[in-house]
Amino acid sequence: MATIESPVHNHLDFMRKALEQARKSPAKPTNFRVGALLVDSDTQTILSTGYTLECEGNTHAEQCCLIKLAFDRKVSVGDLAIMLPENTVLYTTVEPCVLRLSGAKSCVDRILNLGKAIKTVYVGLAEPALFVSDNNGMCKLEDAGIKVAVISGLEKEILEVATAGHTT
Repeated sequence: MATIESPVHNHLDFMRKALEQARKSPAKPTNFRVGALLVDSDTQTILSTGYTLECEGNTHAEQCCLIKLAFDRKVSVGDLAIMLPENTVLYTTVEPCVLRLSGAKSCVDRILNLGKAIKTVYVGLAEPALFVSDNNGMCKLEDAGIKVAVISGLEKEILEVATAGHTT
């Protein structure tokens, strides 16, 4: 996986916007506060935003991005694969999960279910090993042909926001 020294092509700006989303998530000891953006990288247009627990149920940020965009476009989440702009990318403050302890579909699987609709996933921080000790979400995405890049520069702030509400 590549590490991109920020700022490059507004990556740091988009990651900051994702972090703004994460701050909206309620602080709880049972989840990370994560923010995510779907972006058309050709036009630099934000297509959708999301944060942990924004939508009904035990929803993750990436999942909320997809749910909201599907609702706006009046299609199912699965149909987004044929509607997303060609160079759609995902920014997420924390590595997409590969396993949901609740048994729900993981964020990595949700991304992969869209085929190659999401070309690149930009990550602010690898998932801390508080809930799932061996999250290999970035590797699973890369193995499926999706580019993954870690955006440096906000790691400390992302970790503080992500783990707010956790007891040590």
